[in-house]
Order: sequence, then C-alpha cells, then structure tokens
Amino acid sequence: MNRVFLASDSTCQSYDRKEAPQAGWGQFLQQFLKDCTVINHAIGGRSSKTFIQEGRLEVIANELKEGDYLLIQMGHNDSTKEKPERYTEAYKDYKKFLQQYIHTARKHHAIPILLTPVSRLHYVNGEFLVDFGDYCNAMKEVGEEEKCHVIDLMKLSVQHLTKVGIQEATTYYMVDINGTDHTHFTEKGAKQMAKILSSSLQLIIEA
Repeated sequence: MNRVFLASDSTCQSYDRKEAPQAGWGQFLQQFLKDCTVINHAIGGRSSKTFIQEGRLEVIANELKEGDYLLIQMGHNDSTKEKPERYTEAYKDYKKFLQQYIHTARKHHAIPILLTPVSRLHYVNGEFLVDFGDYCNAMKEVGEEEKCHVIDLMKLSVQHLTKVGIQEATTYYMVDINGTDHTHFTEKGAKQMAKILSSSLQLIIEA
C-alpha cells in the first residue's frame, strides 16, 4: 500500500464539516488513488518557509518510510509580499526551501513530487489567467536541477477551467457562496482538482 503525504496550504487542507462547503483537494485525493493511503498535513496560511519553520516538515519526516511519496504544493502564500513572515522570493529562498522538502524526502528514501500552485479563479476578457508565474517557473527549475518529478497543477487546472467555462468554473470556488473568495474551493471544486491531479500522480506511482 503506497502512502502519499501532502505538504501544502489551504487549497489542499482538509476542512471540518462545519466549514462546508469549503474544502481542499487533499481531502478528496484518496477517492481517486488506487492502493494508496493519503496523509494530509496541509494547513492554511503557510508558505514553503513557514511550513518548515513551524516544524511541520519535520513531523512528516518522522513518519516517512522507504517508498512513500511526499507531494509539495507551495506558492500561494509565498507570493504575499504584504506578509513578510510568509513571503519568499521566487528564484532565491523559495527554491532553497523547495530543495529542503526534496532532500528531506530522499533522506528517508521517500519520493518527492513538486506540484505547481493550483489555479485561482482569475478570469479576464474571456480567458482564465495563470497566477504565480515566477513561482511555477522557479519550481520547474528546481525539478530539473534536482531531477525531481513536477506535476504542473497550474496548467492542468487552468486547462480544465477553460474546458468547462466560467459559469461552471465559478461553482468550484467559494466566490459562488460568499461572493468574494476566488482562491478556496467548494467541495465540488476540490473534488475536481483532486481528480485532475490523481491522473498524473497515478502515472508516476505506476511507472
């Protein structure tokens, strides 16, 4: 039985029923992965830096065993310059922190997989826009430098939103509920993002 650990932020975290319909894709990933156990350590408001500083990567490291997978989706909170405690510069410390996740996984003979940030609902002039461009690119650079798997979840999610169109896409995000939140998912959206990710992830696991 493969074990899949998740290190990420509020777009991935599991939410209590009282917080429904807000949800993270991590709480639905289990449904789409064959012969896997998903262990979700994602928590809101964390960047690649603060997740490590708070000892959360160390907690995962203490659980990791040979053959486990560590999925790392960071970037949403890394980009918030107005919150310097979270902020990382894309091509400098962000890359260094991502390397720490990779090296930690490999130290325990686990397999790291980088995930570019999942799409926000950013729709302008009939087109879904890609956010966090520097962070996506920096993560791909780390993937090449470290010979680490990278799943371009930003690209996959934007492609899916484009396919279904803005009316359907809006139902994926909490803006459909509260009129303001274009980042966090409804249960419907979180489940769809988990499904999108699982297809690429399953190919890596089965390779």
